[in-house]
Amino acid sequence: TTHTPVPAGNASYSHAALYHAGAYNGLSYDQMARIGGDPFNMTVAGLRLARLANAVAELHGRTARQMWQHVAGICPIISITNGVHPGTWQDPKIRAAYQSGTDLWASHQEAKKSLLDYIAVRAGAQFDMNALTVGFARRAASYKRSNLIFQEPAVINPMLRSGKLQLVFAGKAHPQDGHGKDIVANLVAKAREFPNSVVFLENYDMRLGQLLTRSCDVWLNNPRRPQEASGTSGMKAAMNGVLNLSVLDGWWPEGCQHGVNGWQIGEAYEGPEQDERDRRALYHTLFNEVMPVYYHDRNRWEQMMRASIEMGVSQFSTHRMLREYYEQLYRTTKSTMTMESAS
Repeated sequence: TTHTPVPAGNASYSHAALYHAGAYNGLSYDQMARIGGDPFNMTVAGLRLARLANAVAELHGRTARQMWQHVAGICPIISITNGVHPGTWQDPKIRAAYQSGTDLWASHQEAKKSLLDYIAVRAGAQFDMNALTVGFARRAASYKRSNLIFQEPAVINPMLRSGKLQLVFAGKAHPQDGHGKDIVANLVAKAREFPNSVVFLENYDMRLGQLLTRSCDVWLNNPRRPQEASGTSGMKAAMNGVLNLSVLDGWWPEGCQHGVNGWQIGEAYEGPEQDERDRRALYHTLFNEVMPVYYHDRNRWEQMMRASIEMGVSQFSTHRMLREYYEQLYRTTKSTMTMESAS
């Protein structure tokens, strides 16, 4: 399986380091260089040694095939979109309300209260139960653009001061990633600037991830397309009726029905003006589509929550993902090996 289509996600090592670690295992330098090049690229080696590889979303498959097309001797790359486990990530009360057709909004508000209580205890911020609460929690990587929403202060700051928009951030930077640490520091600074409308929650882990993806009103995702391989936090949010507001990258192009089960940001533009275009599109969609529905059309919001849950469970569960791995990857590869052995 190939993943993040950026250099940091496709590590290369010197042959001296490989030899020192015992990776040669009886092979010569020439043999190792034919497998992974010099320096030795782990992804190239994997693609040359495998019979079949997969990307983790449809768009990522296109990106990966373009990214590695110059490398000779690699296997085909198909697409199998990631999924998440409903039993782990879906709130049982949300699931029960969805399945029974009862008051989904009440179950969501109960989950939201748990998050706001957590914020009050851990961060000392007093968030409003009735204000639109947007979540953003993932690795602190530059291509994920966690600070995009802050890039035009004249537009966003008045909304944050109005009390109608609350932003909840969480995430961690790699210990050796100085830029990632700067991203976290900038988010902490924003939380200090807007103490009751922006918060950064520390010690991001699986438990906090569960709380956030079950409890926010909207899940924000704005990576630089096409650098997000898949993303899974939005799938978790979708299963809980937390509506996605996302750039058309990773898994979202396969699930998004704009205005039905969430919203897209922009028009899938890839180019030098992407940051500026996506920022404008984010503000436009948030202020002119998301917030009016949240504040003035509760029935439609709940309909969208139900559509989101249906999409998440039916299209983006691990059950579907594992079935596709078996049918499209493992069984196919096994059949090929069996035929080759017979011949």
